[in-house]
Amino acid sequence: MPYGMTLRAAFVVFALALAALAAATGASTQGVAQSAAPASTPAAAPEPPRDPPPALPAAVLKDPKVIAGGEALWKENCAHCHGSKAYPGKAPKLQPHKYKPEFVWDRVHNGFRDMPAWKELYNDEQVISLVAWVMSEEFWP
Repeated sequence: MPYGMTLRAAFVVFALALAALAAATGASTQGVAQSAAPASTPAAAPEPPRDPPPALPAAVLKDPKVIAGGEALWKENCAHCHGSKAYPGKAPKLQPHKYKPEFVWDRVHNGFRDMPAWKELYNDEQVISLVAWVMSEEFWP
């Protein structure tokens, strides 16, 4: 047999062996390519339910004593990330004129992305005072 025929025969035998192996393992050429890809990461754990905000009456949010309490808490635990009067800092600059009090309460109480939830540290009245401070005219830079 000529040399070219021997090489061709070897190639055919190899291709048949590869096809038989793929059939035996139930893989196709697409399946082999897909199985070589890394396995997808497991789904992230579902986020715990978010606590709904309590009533946030305007009279409470405008109360000077409530606002002063929120300012003190802000200076104690918020200013080091959000900066003095919310800028500059490690966290985004706040834009209270775009927020509703319920939104601020949710972010402080339940947290968001890298911001921790403060519900374990602050009770509802303290979170409301922070909302009052952030929403106050004195807060806006």
